[in-house]
Amino acid sequence: MNARRSIGCDVLIIGAGHNGLVCAYYLAERGLKVVVLEARSVVGGAAVTEEFHPGFRNSTASYTVGLLNPKIIGDMRLYQHGLKVVLRKIDNFLPTQGADYLLAGRGGLTEREIARHSSADAGNYEAYSAALNRVVGIVRQWLLRSPPNAGGGLSELPRLLRLGSGVNGLGLEGQRDLVDFFTKSAADILRRYFSHDLVQALFGFDSVVGHYASPESPGSAYVLLHHVFGEAAGVEGAWGHAIGGMGAITQAMAKACRGKGVEIVLDAAVDEIVVETRGGTAYAAGAVSAGRTWRAKAVAAGVNPKLLFGRLLPEGAVAKPVSRRMAGWASESATFRMNVALSELPRFTSLPDPGDHLTAGIIVAPSLDYMDRAWLSARTQGYSREPIVEMLIPSTLDDSLAPAGAHVASLFCQHFPYDVPGGWDDRREEAADAIIAHVERYAPGFSASIVGRMALSPIDLERRFGLVGGDIFHGKMGLDQIFSNRPMLGAADYRMPLHGLYLCGSGAHPGGGVTGAPGHNAARSILADRKRLNL
Repeated sequence: MNARRSIGCDVLIIGAGHNGLVCAYYLAERGLKVVVLEARSVVGGAAVTEEFHPGFRNSTASYTVGLLNPKIIGDMRLYQHGLKVVLRKIDNFLPTQGADYLLAGRGGLTEREIARHSSADAGNYEAYSAALNRVVGIVRQWLLRSPPNAGGGLSELPRLLRLGSGVNGLGLEGQRDLVDFFTKSAADILRRYFSHDLVQALFGFDSVVGHYASPESPGSAYVLLHHVFGEAAGVEGAWGHAIGGMGAITQAMAKACRGKGVEIVLDAAVDEIVVETRGGTAYAAGAVSAGRTWRAKAVAAGVNPKLLFGRLLPEGAVAKPVSRRMAGWASESATFRMNVALSELPRFTSLPDPGDHLTAGIIVAPSLDYMDRAWLSARTQGYSREPIVEMLIPSTLDDSLAPAGAHVASLFCQHFPYDVPGGWDDRREEAADAIIAHVERYAPGFSASIVGRMALSPIDLERRFGLVGGDIFHGKMGLDQIFSNRPMLGAADYRMPLHGLYLCGSGAHPGGGVTGAPGHNAARSILADRKRLNL
């Protein structure tokens, strides 16, 4: 291998996304020499803030705070490193094209709004919340732990016992709820409790976020579950905004890492992981980037498993069945992401006056049937003609993002498959125009207020952020790709089937979102292997 020079460290981390930075911090805190290689010229991965139109900045990809683990925030002292998170004044706003709407938020707002639409649904809200919270409680217990690992032998017994104890503690009805949320469709569960379209849609939206499926699809209930286990600004289940955008999170993480001696190298795309054989055993021994070899005793990758096994590892580095399996790793969230610069705030037909509802997650998806049609039309017409759209206007909470009197908005849109007839390079602007025109139906005048925009199709998300297939979660969150199956049975403990290679990104448990949990857990596995790795 021709390389200009070799540089050594204890652990080399591929990718300075939030999980890579979290992993680096915990390793460096324990005295290890850590180097992070980042392909882009800025840290953060998909959690970045960038200027997309003169004078207008926004969170380019990931766009809201709610899943970042509080232990990680505290351990890394992110608030002391400049992070500030504020809560939305209202959590969610569901407009319609008529006079009806639904709000959700703290202080009993959700309950009052449900009661305004359906007294029966209001009566069932407590029972639904109780069932959801029982299951969320189990999920939270495992966020910062490795799942039981198939083939681990007696060493896995404590984890199996802990899992069994937690499930047993739910009681019979709670265990039934657990099975339901892990196997059923979101629609099946929600229709058990609620009858009003807007109420069902309020909770059903979480089941399709980053998930190319209908809320009628089995397994979509787990995706719903995945989006409610977090907290923001100390409030469980709440969503917030990082002042300065999502890049403020990763910039604070980078400061914390550098304070512990981590070296972060930008513009350093990895070409290949170095694999050596010693004593008949293959080892991950570093990586090559732009002709430079970085030597390491262990390598942790924060990339999509499909990218790791399909491109970064040399052929023959892992067994053929592993390569074959990971080539089939399902990776597509059918997401189209837009950032728009606005001359004024939008006025929605159903609630036209400016107010706290514009700080909310504005969900254009008024029923489960609407969401189902969005999925069906994407499969039959190339992309959704009436898409599911969540709009956030973070400048209502953060005036640093836009000029005085102007605003920025994030549009998170589904369903827009990775493979579209004609290709996204030719159809990107067509789809962006269609999205704007659709929002216009709910907020007349919206299109006229747009002074600039950035449109990111699935292929753009892949090219810009390394999100294979445009998948924001580094892999679908179906039953076959979660918990002990993430990324595959036998590798759920972050140790990949190559000595010294670890997975620290969202393709590992507990999955996608800006949680930091995969980075935290991968670091624990590496530290547990210090003696074996000679660290």
